Amino acid sequence: MLADILGQDALILVLVIVVVFGASRLPKMARSLGQAKGEFEKGLKEGTVHTDAPSEPKDQPQS
Repeated sequence: MLADILGQDALILVLVIVVVFGASRLPKMARSLGQAKGEFEKGLKEGTVHTDAPSEPKDQPQS
C-alpha cells in the first residue's frame, strides 16, 4: 500500500535511510532539517526586505 503511494524507489530509499541511521536518530534529523529550513526561509525573507528598499546612487554626494 505504501509503495503505491510513494513508489517503489521512494520506499527503498526510506528503508535504506532507516537501516543506515537507525530509527532513533530519524526524529532528531527531521527536527534539525526543519530548523534549517526555517532559518533558510528567514534568511530569504530578510534578504528580500533589504533588496526591495530603494537605494541612493553612490556617485552623488549627499547633502
